Amino acid sequence: MNSYRSLRIALLGAGSVGSQVARLLLEHGDEFAARAGAPLELVGIGVRDVDAKRDVELPRELLTTDLGALVAGADIVVELLGGIEPARTLLLDALAAGADVVTANKALVAAHGPELFAAAEIVGAQVAYEAAVAGAIPIIRPLEHSLAGDRVTRVMGIVNGTTNFILDRMHTEGSTLEEALAIATELGYAEADPTADIEGYDAASKATILASLAFHTEVPASEVHREGITGVTSDMVAQAERAGRVLKLVAICERLPAGEGQPGGAGDRVSARVHPVSLPATHPLAAVRQAMNAVFVTAEAAGDLMFYGAGAGGPETASAVLGDLVSIARRHVAGGPGTAGSTHAKLPLAPFGEVLARHEIALTVADQPGVLSVIAGLVALHGVSVESVRQDVRDGAATLVLGTHTATEARIAEVLAALEQQDDVERIDSVIRLID
Repeated sequence: MNSYRSLRIALLGAGSVGSQVARLLLEHGDEFAARAGAPLELVGIGVRDVDAKRDVELPRELLTTDLGALVAGADIVVELLGGIEPARTLLLDALAAGADVVTANKALVAAHGPELFAAAEIVGAQVAYEAAVAGAIPIIRPLEHSLAGDRVTRVMGIVNGTTNFILDRMHTEGSTLEEALAIATELGYAEADPTADIEGYDAASKATILASLAFHTEVPASEVHREGITGVTSDMVAQAERAGRVLKLVAICERLPAGEGQPGGAGDRVSARVHPVSLPATHPLAAVRQAMNAVFVTAEAAGDLMFYGAGAGGPETASAVLGDLVSIARRHVAGGPGTAGSTHAKLPLAPFGEVLARHEIALTVADQPGVLSVIAGLVALHGVSVESVRQDVRDGAATLVLGTHTATEARIAEVLAALEQQDDVERIDSVIRLID
């Protein structure tokens, strides 16, 4: 029998995730109490509309539109509203009152994480956000705790299920992006306004969180380079398949050396970016299908680690939320302040132009002698060497696919600008980064 007092839980939001969190707390209260060492009492569920239709039938007496009053009386606040406001203000109020916070709000953590963490540290509270990055996949705790004694060099992952579903459908079914998006919307993977997903904003928020954790450095969302999938065409998918490759939207967070001949350690820099990449079909991330997520971590001592699972969904994400809730409840029972996040490394951020990558550039050019040598010379003029060339001639025009050796993004940008001015180049069909 538990001797510790009941912990008062305020739940903000009763959407697909919030309603599942509420259901599980109510149905399995005894089990959670045994795990946490104290009863977890759901004292209220803050909603915008008490009468709104929900996935789960919830006790009406728990529903309230007075979110401020609900927060004021809680020991732990679970925020599943989404968006920045009123979530930010409510959580700051909760922390100021000494309550702990659990959130799945990636946009809020990416934009205002440092503010929330600082507020928690002042009062010895805790902010937990395992569900903010990859749904049910445990990735925050491994980076924050399990790998705290290692040196992470790269975190690379598929962290948006909607875009992964769309690209997977384009590869496996031959769908256009528009057709695949329509199916994703019908199945509930994509919102009515899919901009946050297909333009890469959602993945960029998650890259901010992952980079900050992995490298113990504050990485503002504004510093994450972002490209979505709206430029991916069926021709690009077919081009990748002919080369035995697969296109994926990937978040990449890397520790970059300061420069050739300079030592590592304090001289390193951090890069965080989101964009489509072309992966070999044998790469672990290439095998991530449908709306699933996966995060690939490389550390100096641990080597390569891969975390795979459902990146969204009510019950799946609720699992991560409840894991945070039980962990925080245990801290209440054991006593002591919350653990602050580590951003003490303060590594500088590398400009995107200094990031190194291999690229594949597809061009439509005039079908006449000497064009290839002219283009190869132009590329070399900007310090980029060509590794491979594929050529196809159709209807008086030639398609060249140039594979480059590793070069900085800045040099590739110079090459593309020069190609656009070249008379023999009718158009640049596509540019895709290659990862092996």
